[in-house]
Amino acid sequence: MQLRVLSFVLAGGKGTRLYPLTKERAKPAVPFGGQYRIIDFVLSNLVNSGIHSIYVLIQFKSQSLLQHLRDGWEFSGILKDRYIIPVPAQMRSAGETWYRGTADAIYQNLNLIEQSDPHVVSVFGADHIYRMNIREMIEFHEQKRAQATVAAIPVPKEYASEFGVIEISPDGRIIAFHEKKADAPTMPGNPDMVLASMGNYIFSTGPLLKFLHEDGRDEHSSHDFGRDILPQWVTRGDVFAYDFQTNRIPGDPIGAPVYWRDVGTIDAYYDANMDLRMVTPVLNLYNRQWPLRTAGYDDPPPKFTFDDQDRRGVAIDSIVSSGSILSGGSVKNSIIGRGVRVHSGAVVEDSIVFDNCDIGRKCRIRRAILDKNVTLPEETVIGYDLDADRQRYHVTESGIVVVEGRRSRVQVSSIEV
Repeated sequence: MQLRVLSFVLAGGKGTRLYPLTKERAKPAVPFGGQYRIIDFVLSNLVNSGIHSIYVLIQFKSQSLLQHLRDGWEFSGILKDRYIIPVPAQMRSAGETWYRGTADAIYQNLNLIEQSDPHVVSVFGADHIYRMNIREMIEFHEQKRAQATVAAIPVPKEYASEFGVIEISPDGRIIAFHEKKADAPTMPGNPDMVLASMGNYIFSTGPLLKFLHEDGRDEHSSHDFGRDILPQWVTRGDVFAYDFQTNRIPGDPIGAPVYWRDVGTIDAYYDANMDLRMVTPVLNLYNRQWPLRTAGYDDPPPKFTFDDQDRRGVAIDSIVSSGSILSGGSVKNSIIGRGVRVHSGAVVEDSIVFDNCDIGRKCRIRRAILDKNVTLPEETVIGYDLDADRQRYHVTESGIVVVEGRRSRVQVSSIEV
């Protein structure tokens, strides 16, 4: 059977816990791994899974996200079922509001579902780092004859208050939903873990429309899938949990562990980036059968220059993106974005450097995140005296220093008058 699949990507969150990286951009547009954006993961998972009919629901500070979608994710339009289209809030709900919750975001776009007439609708978040063969989750949904399927993964119980926690029967049927409760029940036989919703859903179209219409009429609802719709749905229909740990990516070694990270905080975001530096990273970006796609740029290759004792362009256990030049500077255990300059005698350690930064001679940078377009004068020191850093920069409780960048200058057309 040819299954018609329509996908919605929820990319409208404020991302306040990632401030100041979200000061001027939506969370899904935050750079990751040197040359990617967070949203590239969900879009790559969908496209690699053969799903090409995708609406990206946007809302807050969406300009950088729109530019990224334009630069890297436009299909040719030759095939009518191949599109990735950004959609702002349609003001179709009562009161003509912005998206009020995850369910309301879909409710405001019911016309897109009705005109596409899909068999199933996938609703995925845009703010997690992971690889997933979504086709396998859809096959599970069909095999179970489910009305709704929720992707789930075990997480330590101390994080229960940050997730929707699921209780399931032995056959995988969801019997209860506990939205962000610290005392949520743990997994049977494992008192240290809870089964958490990943915020990724597969819905059969008919039941989805029914519950969305009911929720849209409920004045007391917060219009959220995890908080409102799913807790009711599990008592009235067939809702199953899909075990993400069973998911297999084509081209990965048999038995390779799955990877999923919620990068909702600066510390979590930093740790996920650092995972990429490992000799054998758990998150494999080098599988050609499952590429991580992004915008295409006309940058030259990275370059490393000079080989003197105190002036050596070198990178160790690091990722260096295109267009960057290590001109006598040293980079260790770090992620370097596009078009970065690291000048003679500078040392960058355990850091994340976004695009177009310029790190002056003899700078010393440690456990820092430099946002786009940061220019550091010669002999700048960051990450060695946190009390001094707090006077100038944002510093997390764990001691990661975030240096805000400058806005990029936008080129405009000029005419002769």
